[in-house]
Formats: sequence, C-alpha cells, structure tokens
Amino acid sequence: MAAILYRGQRVELAPGESVLDGLLGAGIDAPHSCRSGHCRTCLARAVDGPPPPGSQEGLKDAWRELGLFLTCKGVPTADLAITTVDDLGLEVGATVTEIARIGRDVVRLRLITDAPFEHRGGQFVSLVRADGLARSYSTANLPGRDDFLELHVRVIKDGAMSGWIARELAAGTRVAVRGPDGECFYVPGNPQTPLLLVGTGTGLAPLFAILQDALRHGHRGPIVLLQGAVDAGGLYLVEELEALARANPLVEYVRCLLRGEPGVGLEVGPIHSILKARWPSLRGWKVFLCGDPDLVLDLRKRVFLAGAALRDIHADAFVMKPRASSSV
Repeated sequence: MAAILYRGQRVELAPGESVLDGLLGAGIDAPHSCRSGHCRTCLARAVDGPPPPGSQEGLKDAWRELGLFLTCKGVPTADLAITTVDDLGLEVGATVTEIARIGRDVVRLRLITDAPFEHRGGQFVSLVRADGLARSYSTANLPGRDDFLELHVRVIKDGAMSGWIARELAAGTRVAVRGPDGECFYVPGNPQTPLLLVGTGTGLAPLFAILQDALRHGHRGPIVLLQGAVDAGGLYLVEELEALARANPLVEYVRCLLRGEPGVGLEVGPIHSILKARWPSLRGWKVFLCGDPDLVLDLRKRVFLAGAALRDIHADAFVMKPRASSSV
C-alpha cells in the first residue's frame, strides 16, 4: 500500500486510490476541479519518487520533465513525496479590473496579471482564489492586442467559484492565474482553410478569441461560427458577433436554438442537424468545438464522419464534476 508525503503529512492510500482522493479523504484541501484530467487544476509535482503511471498523459513535455502530474489520475505503486503547483511558483498573481454581466447567466471577468502571461487566445487557464479554490475558464481575448486577460464565467446555482464571482467579487481583488492549456487556438499558416467554430454556453469564449485571432492574421478562407443555446436567453455577445460578420464578408454567424422561431441568422433545431443540413461535407475544414462535454463528444464524431480529418478537429469540453460539497 502506497503513501503520500505532502507538506510534512503522511497519507496512506487504499489500493487503487488516487493521490487526489487520498489527500481529500485525509481532510487536505488539495487543489482540484473537474476530477477527470481535463482542467489541470490538480497538478502536483513528484519530488521524491516517479509520477504514477498514466498521470502525465496529455501534459506538455516541459511539465513532464519537471515531474508534474495529475493527482486525480495518479494511482501510485510506491511511496511518493509531492508538492502542489501553488508551492512551485508556477502561478502568476493578478488583479481584477472589471466584472460585468454580459448574458443571462454569463459574467465577463477582466484581469491584469503581475507579469507577462503567455497564452494563445482560446486556451483555458485556472483562476485561483486567495483561499486556494480554483476553477478553469477559457480566455476570450487576444494577447498582444489587449493588456488584460478576459474570461467568461457561467454562473451556476450554488457554484462555489462562479457564485462568488457574480455576487461578491469586486474590482481590485487579488487572485492568481495558472496555465495555460488546451488545444483550441488559431494557428497561422493556412489562411485559405475554411474554419468551423461550434460552441454552446461559455464555449463561445474561446471561439470568440479564435475568430478575432483569425481575422487579425488576415485569414482568407470562410469562417463559420455556430452558437448554440436552448433558447434566445442563453445566447450572448450577439450584437458583437453580428457586427463582426457584417464587417467581414467571409464570416458567417449562425445562432442555433432548440426552442424558438427561425429568422435571419437564426436556426431552430439540434445543432448537429443544422450543421449537417447546411454543411454536409467538411472535407478540408478545420473544426473547433467547445462547450458541453456530451455535445462536444457527439459533434467530434459527426464532423469526422462528415469528412473533417482528425488532425483538423480541435475540441475543449467544459467538464464540471465537482465534489459533492460544492459546485463549479
């Protein structure tokens, strides 16, 4: 039976128990969020002993070399001494400069980081509160153009972080940012390639950044953005996106609702049905999918079957699997 040594405390693990579950079971408030390996919030570093098997899958090579691993995926086979990322100085401090409601249940958060924070528009970061609570959100703006970091936060009922942001957070509050990560960002080099951007909820945030980045780099192929929601109240940034489409003839913006009446630029029905009817072949397209994990998984299969190459399908699912005592 393996044990974990963390900040001078020894935690015995049950057979098959992950590092994260062991720490939480011992009453240690270890950083975590989705508990599925997507958000990277639970990153830790192995300082004595190798990272557990399979716990480094999907991490950057530089992070692997540092001994970083995902505690939610780490099931040690031998004793292991670890330290968490917040002990490593891999976070950057930041100051909140703006909190604004931009949708029925969406808040825009803007931050100024204490030091340059390298990222690509559309990647996600972990926002860390002073008490250590952390949640992951995608960036919605472009580095190099803006001097701030913009995040779109979906406000969840009883959400520990999102509720705090919506109801208590004030400009001037100090937080920290960790990251970035994620594969949804624009890569220059093939300006003629048609782009398909599909998202629901705050999955729009990274797509908004990708769209702006493509235009900034002079992308010359068609760009289609499908924004999905249950009803019209679930949409946001509609006026901004319509203005972008009017100003750029290559951009097509389509709102997709499950309930409502169709209109100009507005389709009603399941987003996959609208996609298949309007764009039956996606051969040669680069596709970005963001939002609800079940929808992303489903659409990933569908766009592949419609002809998109696997290498050209980029997806970041917004996974929310908090522990029972709190919500994202």
